[in-house]
Order: sequence, then structure tokens, then C-alpha cells
Amino acid sequence: MSPSLIRRVALVVCLCAAPAARADEWASIKGKFVFGGSVPAAADLKADKDVEVCGKHKLVNEELVVGADKGIANVVVFVRDKGVKVNPELAAAAAKAKVELDNASCRFEPHVVFVQTGQEFVIKNSDTVGHNSNVSTVKNPPSNSLVPAGGSAALKFSSEEAIPAQVTCNIHPWMKAWVLVRPNPYAAVSKADGSFEIKGVPAGDIELQFWHEKAGYLAEMTIGGKAEKVSKGRMKLTVPAAGKDMGDIVLDAAIFKK
Repeated sequence: MSPSLIRRVALVVCLCAAPAARADEWASIKGKFVFGGSVPAAADLKADKDVEVCGKHKLVNEELVVGADKGIANVVVFVRDKGVKVNPELAAAAAKAKVELDNASCRFEPHVVFVQTGQEFVIKNSDTVGHNSNVSTVKNPPSNSLVPAGGSAALKFSSEEAIPAQVTCNIHPWMKAWVLVRPNPYAAVSKADGSFEIKGVPAGDIELQFWHEKAGYLAEMTIGGKAEKVSKGRMKLTVPAAGKDMGDIVLDAAIFKK
């Protein structure tokens, strides 16, 4: 084989291999949700059942949780793309992990929880009174488990849910939580300071979905000082191999009053 032919063959091999190499680049998406307005005070909730146990806890409405630094907790962010390539390390870790939702101090902890299809989802009860955990899914069979004091109930979801499913306690009607069910690990729930991070996403073009219990699909936000209109809470963006930091994502107070 002539030297020129060898060079041409080598060039073809490199060009064919390049897309595969790029496809295996994994990155992260992060940001922080910030409340655009005066921080609202959380309303107190009254415990009118099992008062001897639940009445000793300070219970507040958790539909909108804003910290002193204006960080917004419990905002849901996930990758919408169907068939998105999944980082094998994340997939292996998820297969071994179980996700817990606890009935603790007569409230659900956490208030919003993320679980993947096929993962074991355990509903615990750390209280000294019984609870009823009613999971109102749409694509999965609804679950309505009576969980005794110190007990637990386990279930798995086979189908993804478009938005988080509500969890309630029929015995203690002030209790409410949400469970997000997705087919891959690419989802996050913002922390108490408003920050979130989705790790190990494939570098390239993806579409995100934003949702919040009080506001629904987030259709308006300000990123980097620029107002953005987001149709049905969906945003397309390009994630470089170095990762994507969206910075402060300001949500106007008005969207939480709809």
C-alpha cells in the first residue's frame, strides 16, 4: 500500500471515530433559582388529627419555600429528550440505589422526591402514629399504602410521568409531597438555597423541562439579566463538554400567584 493511500485510510478512520468520541463526553448542568420579589412568609398549618403527636411540630405550608437569600427550593428540572444516551456509570449506580420518602414529624421528607423507573421506591414512617401514603400517578397504577408507625412500604414505577405525581396522607390531610418519575438519571430538585445540578448528561443539544408545584410549568424566567419566555416550561440549550452553568435563574413573584 502506497504512503498516500495509507494517509487517506488513516484520515477516514479518524473522521469516523470522531463522532463516537464526542458522544461519550459527559457534562453537568447547574444553576440557582432565585425569587424575584419580597420573600413571602410561610403560612402555618394546623394539626387537627393525632394532635398529641403532630401538634408538637411546627408545620408550615411548603407549596412555596423561599430562603432568606431568596433561593427557591423544590423546583423540578429534567431532560425531556426521548432516548437520550445515559452515562453507564450513572445507570449502574441507579440500578443499585433505592429512593426513600419518609413520613416524619407529620410531614413528608423530602417534599419533592425524584425516582427512576425500575428503582425501588420506599415509603417510610418514622412517626409514632400511622400514616396513609396515597401516590396519585397517571401512567402508573396509583398506590394507596397504610404505613404503620415504624413501618414501610415499597413499590416500583414502570412508566415515566410527565409531571410530578402528588402524594397525600388521607389520615392527616395537611400532608403533601410530590414524586417525579423519569426513565433516566437526568433530573434534579433544587435545594434549600435554590441550587440544582444534573450530572453526567451527554454533551450537545438537549431540552430541559422546568416545573414548580405552585407555578406549574415555568414559562417565564430571567437568566443572566435577560428575560426568557419558555413555552410550556421547555428550553433547548447546548451543553459543552466543560458543562453548563446557567447562573441565577430569577423567577418573578407574580408567576406563583396564578
